[in-house]
Amino acid sequence: MGMLRIAWAMLTADRTKFLGMVAAVAFATLMLQNQTSIFAGIMLRTAHQVLDVAEADLWIMDPGTRYFDETRGLPGGAVERVRAVAGVAWAVPLRKRNATLRTTDGRFRQALVIGVDDGSLVGMPRRMVLGAAEDLRQPDAMIIDRAGFIELFPGQPLALGAVVESGDQRLVIVGISEASAPFAPFPIVHVRGTVAALMPVPPREDISFVVASAAKGHAPTALAEDIARATGLRARTTADFSWDCIDFYLGNTGIPVNFGITIALAVLIGAAVSGLTFSLFVRDNLSAFAALKAIGVTNRGILGMALFQALAVVAIGCALGTGMSAVFFEILSTQIATRGITMPVSITLGAVAVLLTVVVAASAASIRSVLRLDPAEVFRA
Repeated sequence: MGMLRIAWAMLTADRTKFLGMVAAVAFATLMLQNQTSIFAGIMLRTAHQVLDVAEADLWIMDPGTRYFDETRGLPGGAVERVRAVAGVAWAVPLRKRNATLRTTDGRFRQALVIGVDDGSLVGMPRRMVLGAAEDLRQPDAMIIDRAGFIELFPGQPLALGAVVESGDQRLVIVGISEASAPFAPFPIVHVRGTVAALMPVPPREDISFVVASAAKGHAPTALAEDIARATGLRARTTADFSWDCIDFYLGNTGIPVNFGITIALAVLIGAAVSGLTFSLFVRDNLSAFAALKAIGVTNRGILGMALFQALAVVAIGCALGTGMSAVFFEILSTQIATRGITMPVSITLGAVAVLLTVVVAASAASIRSVLRLDPAEVFRA
């Protein structure tokens, strides 16, 4: 413990340099966690509407469909053909519509409408703010997400009973959900499938998807292959279709490039600043290390002190950076546009691992000169 106290005293002797090293690590931690978490949150939004249908193991769609927002109606009898495949416990239709909702005072918004199966209500939001999923069985009923309600009725408290129009249809809000945020900033509306079927769509665009569940003892992946062979349609597990959505946006938008550049710069700047600062700290303390070697401290002891100093800087810097990130995401979560974007534990630990590697590498590179140092140097003028 005595050597560790000496190492700590050396580390904090020059408070300006010590605080500079800690600040460099804290800033790099903040940037890494911030940008990586936002990127992950935005990409996850592309799959939210798939993941929200928690009851389904399988998604069946037109062979040309690549992701959730790109659909083509399924041919008649698609649901029955899927149900006929051995191993399917149940299968129900799911309709997706893009519709314009208008309020009585003339305000309108483009909305994403999900038409769930009338009988089972499979696909309903898992979290309700007001009302209940069963209320959707009422005539002309719709459930809108909280963010969508605020968009349509700004400044008004959340309440049920408001009437909106879509084309010639009159819809009554019977519930307000906490649906996961979509990639595009549209209100999320859930109605029964028979209500969605009345919305004007191009020919052969009635049923967008069939969602199904595997019977006990049947693996969803193998069952998806059986459904595809039997029906000629594209069948994917929920997990696979979620990744299809993410992969589409990764490969067809500029989001990965923009965030990739920012994250890379955060790593490079954090590595350069924290690594260089720690390297200068070691070099500035060469005489102190030489004195320790002169009084008999072994190279192993010197390495242990340097490692302790590196770990101390990373621990304090990462703790401060993670705290600032936590505050940032707490504020972010209160905003409608950025709801649901959080800082996963895996990203927090990943950023710490990256910065620990950088600082330890800088320490190891700098300490080499100490290990080769002649203890007699300490006595030279």
